[in-house]
Amino acid sequence: MPENGELELKVAEALQQDVGKGIVRIDKILMGKIGVVPGGLVEIMGKRVTGAIVGEAYLTDVGLEIVRMDGLTRSNAGTSIGEMVTVRKTELKEAKKVVLAPAVKGIRIMAPGEMLKKNLIGRAVSQGDVLTLVSPRRTRETYKEFPSVESIFSEFFEASTPFSLGEIKFVVVSTSPAGIVRITEITEIEVRPESVEIIEKKIPDVTYEDVGGMKGEISRVREMVELPLRHPEIFDRLGIDPPKGVLLHGPPGTGKTLLAKALANESDANFMAINGPEIMSKYVGEAEKRIRDFFQEAEDSAPSIIFIDEIDAIAPRREEVTGEVERRVVAQILSLMDGLKERGKVIVVGATNRPDALDPALRRPGRFDREIGLRVPDKDGRCEILQIHTRGMPLDDDVHLSEFSEITHGFVGADLAALCRETAMNALRRVLPDIDLEEQTISKEILEKLFVTRYDFLDALKFINPSALREVFIEVPNVHWKDIGGLNELKQSLKEVVEWPLKYPDAFKTIGIEPPKGILLFGPPGTGKTMLSKAVATESKANFISVKGSEVLSKWFGESERKISEIFNKAKQASPCIVFFDELDALAAMRGTGIGEPRVVERMVNTLLSEMDGLEELKGVVVLGATNRPDLLDSALLRPGRFDEIILVPPPDESSRLEIFKVHTDGMSLDSAVNIQELAKRTNGYSGADISALCRKAGMLALHDNIENKEVSPKHFEEAMKKIGPSITPELMRNYENITQKLERGLEPRRGREEFPREVA
Repeated sequence: MPENGELELKVAEALQQDVGKGIVRIDKILMGKIGVVPGGLVEIMGKRVTGAIVGEAYLTDVGLEIVRMDGLTRSNAGTSIGEMVTVRKTELKEAKKVVLAPAVKGIRIMAPGEMLKKNLIGRAVSQGDVLTLVSPRRTRETYKEFPSVESIFSEFFEASTPFSLGEIKFVVVSTSPAGIVRITEITEIEVRPESVEIIEKKIPDVTYEDVGGMKGEISRVREMVELPLRHPEIFDRLGIDPPKGVLLHGPPGTGKTLLAKALANESDANFMAINGPEIMSKYVGEAEKRIRDFFQEAEDSAPSIIFIDEIDAIAPRREEVTGEVERRVVAQILSLMDGLKERGKVIVVGATNRPDALDPALRRPGRFDREIGLRVPDKDGRCEILQIHTRGMPLDDDVHLSEFSEITHGFVGADLAALCRETAMNALRRVLPDIDLEEQTISKEILEKLFVTRYDFLDALKFINPSALREVFIEVPNVHWKDIGGLNELKQSLKEVVEWPLKYPDAFKTIGIEPPKGILLFGPPGTGKTMLSKAVATESKANFISVKGSEVLSKWFGESERKISEIFNKAKQASPCIVFFDELDALAAMRGTGIGEPRVVERMVNTLLSEMDGLEELKGVVVLGATNRPDLLDSALLRPGRFDEIILVPPPDESSRLEIFKVHTDGMSLDSAVNIQELAKRTNGYSGADISALCRKAGMLALHDNIENKEVSPKHFEEAMKKIGPSITPELMRNYENITQKLERGLEPRRGREEFPREVA
């Protein structure tokens, strides 16, 4: 290590909490070698020179000779991840004046410099640096880590009102004095309304820190793309050819295009995007020529990344397309990617959400050497993405992003971005009545009222659904356990087999058992099977797909099976998810009966069996079935591994009937003489649906007597009971109990109509 107060350190990426704050982190021992303390300023020398606040390394980095910095600081220093930079202590100079301008052309900003100062206080800047404004709350959080700095600025923060312009980037036009300076409360900030002239490169303004929830994928893509572009000599030394292409595939909205843009920026390569419609032409040979021109331009301006978005649209399977143009386009792409001509420092990145639709010749080494799947982000990934999209938001103190990362199951990056956008719109709607739209500028007082609260997020969640479920998503009725009277033991069983695996998957891993894959609820009609399923979905905060037989059945051969497979694919993408089959006997009847269109039901049962317990593992998906005819179900469904738990939903006993009466009379105006305990005693054999109908009928009879009636009296309930009788007979319950005993002993229940009275069959 040099003794002249300088350090040669390797650059590493920053963690989300430091992004946009102008902080770099190095080991405390290394800080001592250059005589700098946490909160002090350092000078970073790459291809350019920039300044930054220095902080202590994270515990995982102690002892490592690395400097962690975010994408903007790397760009300002003219370096990238993995390169070496020189770090040394810099002389602390207070800025008298700093002039800023928007870094993006076409944006006009009319903002007082004094308000922007709150977001930049304490920052180290120099001429030519690009800055982004983080939320003031995050700026305050920064200085809690550096007590010496906080004491200087605490009074300023207490007297100031948070302000945010979102993640708009500014370039430092000039500073007084020159060099690296620190912005303090005495600094005058001038904001020029329009951007200054910046040399334009065909490189997107996206860094790795703007791509959330993809740490593993980023490291794999970097070694395949960034390394060959920056250091081709490594591959020459090893005597191998560098990779020629990477295929990114995954559900829509997972960040394939964003990752490709970050790659181009961080590897300092030109970024060229190919869109299918631009290439296609009605003239013979024109489409192929355009592709050749793209590759030629990329070679001329190397290093370059050619990005082909939705590559399946221009390179589909040749045996399946009818058009001659598509075949020639595929052949041209194949020859350019792995032809006789050696390509220079050009890498092709393809993106698709349908990798199976691509021509197989593309998916071999030498063309797309590596295929990287981007998955729906987990809880930690969602929290990281939310942090990225709320960087510039003026968040209220009651907003905890970890809370929303836990309840946004199945949300991809694009969904979370839409959620943050809708949240901000909710905050805007609150102050919209105070805004005079005819005025050119909005007053400082109104801007200071713009806060994003927890309720803005909760309200936005009602309108944003996971994109993977958009086609099959249904609004789950707001049914909670308290809305279902009685059935306490059954509720607890459902919590254990459905809620626990979805909410506490780590507990099952610790014990070393697999959670149940399926639960079958069976029992007499009207006992609350469907309602219990709705409550399970609401209480477990999982995504919910409801499958009806009429939606799945199709007259086209193979279409019904495809729909079932599609439902399970969507459920896996949006896990944790509950797939609910109501009236399951209509979809999964016993095979070998010859009922229905040419064996369509049998093929559907086969698909259902293989999806629930086939070669592909079902993770984070619980299948919930409901039926009142378990004797009609195929026996293969009733074994462990498919429907692990088969639960009888019994008719309500007296205490449960009392609970159901309380639920259904909660909003009714009852006469004081109405005794619901007495009603619960007298309604033996009534199901939950019968009691609901009884209460509704009593209310209708009260209105029938007199439309201006204010209360429902006992006589109305008496009359209603004469019209609505019990639907569950002792004989019917004996049959269900017989089936339960047979299922528990592993025997198949007797099949056919003789098992049940005609009204159920």
